[in-house]
Amino acid sequence: MKILSIEVSTLDVATPPPRNTYYPHNSYVVVRIKTDEGIEGLGYTMLVGGNGASAVRAYLQDSLVPLLVGEDPIQIGRLWHKMYDADRGIRKKGIPMYAVSAVDIALWDVLGKSLQRPLWQLWGGMTDRIPVYGGGGFLSYSVDDIVKEAEATFAIGARHYKMKIGLAPLPDIMENVKRVAAVRKAIGDGPKLLVDANQRLDVHTNVRLANAIEQYDIFWYEEPVYADNIGQCAEVARRINIPVATGENEYTRYGFRDLVEQRAASILNPDIMRCGGFSELLKICHLAAAYDIGISPHLAPELAVHVLATIPNAVLLEWSITRTKVWREDPVVENGHMRVPNRPGHGMEFSEEALARYLVK
Repeated sequence: MKILSIEVSTLDVATPPPRNTYYPHNSYVVVRIKTDEGIEGLGYTMLVGGNGASAVRAYLQDSLVPLLVGEDPIQIGRLWHKMYDADRGIRKKGIPMYAVSAVDIALWDVLGKSLQRPLWQLWGGMTDRIPVYGGGGFLSYSVDDIVKEAEATFAIGARHYKMKIGLAPLPDIMENVKRVAAVRKAIGDGPKLLVDANQRLDVHTNVRLANAIEQYDIFWYEEPVYADNIGQCAEVARRINIPVATGENEYTRYGFRDLVEQRAASILNPDIMRCGGFSELLKICHLAAAYDIGISPHLAPELAVHVLATIPNAVLLEWSITRTKVWREDPVVENGHMRVPNRPGHGMEFSEEALARYLVK
């Protein structure tokens, strides 16, 4: 089999209220690999808020596509390293890894379709469903917005919900404590409540805030400090009693090795659309399993579910109740669990309606 062509496009997808009070749209940079056997593989990465999408697209078109046309798409490992090794002048974090991830996802889609098997079966499935948590609760939300979104999450059987913490637009730490307390009171003692600082706070402020909200039975405390400062994340993890989760802004097995070695987190949140695609997510999960560290990927549950269904250290998938539907066949979530698709490859395709409405001309 050979790659005949690779098409790159962009979808700017509007976000629904109240999520649009935080960012009005997300951008998907989409890769379609076409082969001489008529098999087409779909890959994509998503830029939250759209920032950087044009740079990812340019890197794909200028640096990666010329390397791959004419190659055998089944040799995924060799092609991954060909992309990774091609330019030693750009460190493989950020824009380059968004691009590599999109191609890798498409290559695995080609392989699965060529064998007429879903990817999770190729890797030796352990289960056919994974529990989800509801992600949202942005700082721009009112407490009522958060509670409504949480209740909608629990209505599908999920038992975990995540809200944001931090400063600006909130005035101080005590306002965060009040919001967490109000949400806990509204949802009751049964559901699990997760919080996410999104890199907004310093070590001292994180420790103060974590100690103040620990009484509200917090399941995890996510991304407390800048993702670049692993040492400070590890310090927060040592000084608070809530398990720390992080990793959505980390890249490749090497970045996650550093998180593991510095004991910076109890749960890792790799993003398949950033960390290196299916190939690298599998490696990261296996690395974490050797240390009994849990995996709960950031975003893209429709893709990550294939990997989590094959590993012993899967924790949760992130599922947004407040979302814009873009798939031809939406992921199936029932009784709080996402079922793994049984369609060949990763099983996802953008709907005709989404392409007509959101494709950037």
